[in-house]
Amino acid sequence: MPTKKTIRTRFAPSPTGYLHIGGLRTALYAYLYAKKNGGTFILRIEDTDQERYVEGAVDMICRTLKEAGLNYDEGPDVGGKYGPYVQSERKAEYLKYAKDLVKKGGAYYCFCDSDRLDKMRKDGATKYDKQCLSLSVAEVTKRIKNGEPYVIRQNIPTEGETRYTDLLFGEIVVDCKELEDGVLIKSDGMPTYNFANVIDDYLMGINCVIRGTEYLSSTPKYNLMYDGLGWERPEYIHLQPIMRDAQNKLSKRHGDACFEDFIAKGYLKDAIVNYIALLGWSPKDNREKMTMQEMLDIFGVDGLSKSNSIFDIAKMRWLNALYIKELSADNFYKLMKPHYAKLKYLKGYDLKYLSTLIQGRIELPSEVDSLVGFINEWQDFDKELFVNQKQKTDRELATKILPDILKVVKASTMDTLYENLSALAGKLEIKVGAIFWIFRIAITGSLVTPGGATEMAKLLGKERVVERLTMLNAQFSVLN
Repeated sequence: MPTKKTIRTRFAPSPTGYLHIGGLRTALYAYLYAKKNGGTFILRIEDTDQERYVEGAVDMICRTLKEAGLNYDEGPDVGGKYGPYVQSERKAEYLKYAKDLVKKGGAYYCFCDSDRLDKMRKDGATKYDKQCLSLSVAEVTKRIKNGEPYVIRQNIPTEGETRYTDLLFGEIVVDCKELEDGVLIKSDGMPTYNFANVIDDYLMGINCVIRGTEYLSSTPKYNLMYDGLGWERPEYIHLQPIMRDAQNKLSKRHGDACFEDFIAKGYLKDAIVNYIALLGWSPKDNREKMTMQEMLDIFGVDGLSKSNSIFDIAKMRWLNALYIKELSADNFYKLMKPHYAKLKYLKGYDLKYLSTLIQGRIELPSEVDSLVGFINEWQDFDKELFVNQKQKTDRELATKILPDILKVVKASTMDTLYENLSALAGKLEIKVGAIFWIFRIAITGSLVTPGGATEMAKLLGKERVVERLTMLNAQFSVLN
């Protein structure tokens, strides 16, 4: 195994589906901590729970980390000196170390069947009663030789305390009476997560373990295994969970979003990673928008929070909008094309021009329909939209001047339209802003548009503008 001269962190997900946001944050912090300290970041797949294994999940995890910019130095698909990097491929290693721990008194063979364990629970027992710890070596050997099924359990001291220092939470002290003799090797020969992660971390030279606070109380059990085998403990950083709200964690089981979900909705990968970094870490200078390199430059344990983080979708959308604004025109158009394709009414429009209008106004590509829906839903809009107290406009003024506006549009090109409408305002002795307000409302039927009046006219095209103004004039004529 490697020497402990440089930081070696790992991300060790279970292949049970898409990579959840909480998992991606753990991976990000482990990556940043390692790289900030000139160390190594490892991906290891923990698939000891074969019943929950999802086909294709390993490839999905690898792909997601790479897309997010978390390029691991060692892992299942890139190799490394301490592989294999999938637990099910390391099965032979675990039993050897479990037997070694038995010899050193840190574990023991247990032959209790499910009936006895069930009866214990029904009788009110909260943990295993160490019955098999009293078996002699000769009896254990005999029963194994006879083919009796067994597990190997950890031998937790019945008295005293175990303590360790977490780099974020400080000293953690747990009474040994609160810990149970958990199973290390199951009856099928496979290790439990609790045992496999310790063995793998040691053999791979992991000297800083970064994971969720749900493991704060389990870590003493892991430390007893390190101590029992005569190994040096790693450092620990435990992260508070990301919450959906004040009461509920983000959770795969509740359908909370994963990285792929956000990408499908049009979030940019850099924006996703940037936002996730802020869920539990605050840079000293309080900056919020950061490149990966900037994160690497300023990341530190002292910026990590001891409190839960609330996932704020509004803030993530805001951050995504900042990244969208920085895209080149071509890249923004490429981002929008799949979303344009879903809106059949946009067929025939200048979508590249539309992109120039909405790029600075959009947080998510999926919002495009709400920005340009007037193209498809102009008919029967509320004529009270013509009312604008600042510009001193109302429906009556619109009825009066729309015929003049129509004449100007017919006589203009899109390039001369602004100048000619401005001249019309002077001729009618009304504010220029009033002309353009009435014109924009008339051709869009919308209070909010992704551009001004002449920009909307250029987007719609002269033919559609004339058609709409003609129809509107006809409606007013009938009503009057």
